[in-house]
Amino acid sequence: MRRISQSYMDKNQFIGFGLILAIIVGWSVLTAPSKEELERQKFLKDSIAQVNLATEEGPASGEVDIKGIEPTTAADDSLRMSQLAASYGDFASSTMGEETSYTLSNELISIDFSNKGGFIKEASLKEHKKILQDKDYNKTEVNLRLLEDERNKLEYILPINGKSISTADLFYQAKTTGNKLSLKANAGNGYIEHVYELIPDSYKLDYQLNIVGLQNSIDRSSDVITMNWVNYLDKLEINETFEKFYTTTYYKEIDEDSDYCSCRGDDEEELEDESIKWVSGVNQFFNSSIIAKDQPFVGAEFKIKMMDEKADDLKKLESKLGIPYGHSADESFAMQLYIGPNDFDRLKAMDIELEQIIPYGRSVFGTINRYVIRPFFNWLAQFFSAKGVVIIVLIFIIKMLLYPLNYKMLHSQAKMGALKPDIAKMTAKYKDEPQKKQVETMKLYREYGVSPLGGCLPMVLQMPVFYALFRFFPADITFRQVPFLWADDLSSYDVFMRLPFEIPMAGSHISLFTILWAITQVIYTYYNTKHMDMSANPAMKYVQYFMPIMFLVFFNNYASGLTCYMFFSTLFTILQTVITKKFVFNEEKILAELNKEKAKPKKKSGFSARLEEAMKQQQKVAKDQKSKKKK
Repeated sequence: MRRISQSYMDKNQFIGFGLILAIIVGWSVLTAPSKEELERQKFLKDSIAQVNLATEEGPASGEVDIKGIEPTTAADDSLRMSQLAASYGDFASSTMGEETSYTLSNELISIDFSNKGGFIKEASLKEHKKILQDKDYNKTEVNLRLLEDERNKLEYILPINGKSISTADLFYQAKTTGNKLSLKANAGNGYIEHVYELIPDSYKLDYQLNIVGLQNSIDRSSDVITMNWVNYLDKLEINETFEKFYTTTYYKEIDEDSDYCSCRGDDEEELEDESIKWVSGVNQFFNSSIIAKDQPFVGAEFKIKMMDEKADDLKKLESKLGIPYGHSADESFAMQLYIGPNDFDRLKAMDIELEQIIPYGRSVFGTINRYVIRPFFNWLAQFFSAKGVVIIVLIFIIKMLLYPLNYKMLHSQAKMGALKPDIAKMTAKYKDEPQKKQVETMKLYREYGVSPLGGCLPMVLQMPVFYALFRFFPADITFRQVPFLWADDLSSYDVFMRLPFEIPMAGSHISLFTILWAITQVIYTYYNTKHMDMSANPAMKYVQYFMPIMFLVFFNNYASGLTCYMFFSTLFTILQTVITKKFVFNEEKILAELNKEKAKPKKKSGFSARLEEAMKQQQKVAKDQKSKKKK
């Protein structure tokens, strides 16, 4: 019995072990990964091995060091792959790699792209320089670069399986053909691709976003993919404080004029469901712009954040734009990038109103600058190599064109000067009755046909031209880093003397052009007003000299092109005034003209009658108040 039982047990054990083995084999077959999954795992393991090798050997030339990645075991690799698959789905294989740069270049610009994120790493402008200045004011010239901040990014937020995947986290496979670069990130049976093509002799790139084979992955609830562009604008000019006032985000809606965010502080703009043609991050003289080509962006949100004065950047610009997505197998969105100078002619030639980003001013002042002063200045520049000389010639021409207005002003002043003895007698006669004196003075002016406003109106008519020039010099790139006399840069302040301290709003320097303008302005004010009777308001005799002194602070930090213009313009005005009064006007002729006017019958105008009546009423009120005080 014992033998039979032992044989029976051995047989049962054999059958049990066989069943267990069959179950194990069957389970292995059922849970075995597919061919595609095996290839994906092999790719991830190879990528991890390459990263570990790069970590041990250090970064190769032209590559970015990948920090914080330690050699991993097979278990670590498996866990890492599971985490990537959970976070990025089919894009998991594209989240591992080494950063490499690729370059497109032409005669004007060299642009480096990164395969990490698939966007521009930096753009170097070959014909423009940046001046670096140390604490001792020693200057160094370096290549001017845009979009170079390592915190910059352009990403697309893809809504996949209820999660938001940023394309900035992906590594792209690059393919270069001539001046065309393709960056592709694979995702299972689909991919996302950035295609850039640099246009010869231009600052423009054609840019196309391709989304292929992801129609079943991207959530159906969304028909818009968000583009998020973060751009830290660098300090590019010596006058950083002034440059900050011209730095912001501009944008254009379809069928609307361009608009912009605040230049003076933090700002937010939200445009829901609006059609946007372009958005531009604008420095004082340069810009980086993204332009929709065939169809517009859908909706936008813009944010401006001012940076600390000690920071390397001026502002942080963040722009969110909607890319229309139709959930088809192949989706493309065509765009264009402009990365370069705020050159009016180049921007105007694009025919999308991008030239409006140049801060010439709005309304009539901007129109004068864009279509009168700018082309006229450029025409004059053909005949003179020095831009400062062109400014002086421009002043001379403007003064000659405006001389008829200036002549009328001086003629009116000469008439008032001829009547100064009569006004002096009237002042002595009515020294205790100022209102009575005003009434009689008005009668005297009307009797001799003199208008007190005759000297003011020509000045008012000249103000639009001056204000247009006030915006023109610091906005036009023509003057950037162009020297004249002692000024190193006509687009920035000139430095005659450095100060050991900082003056609020004025800086730590003295501008010689500003000082010369203030001196000539005081001389002109004295010469031009010495014939005027200010006995009714003696304080005005001194207040008129305060204006040039007060404006010293403001213009000390302004573009030397403008202060140069102001100085020579005032100098020309003084010469015109002196020459006209000394050699054109004749005192005897002026008196004869006044007497002739006096003999004519007078018809009191409605305005003169109302003014005289108002003065009489004022005189009566003052007399009544004086009588009450005596009682």
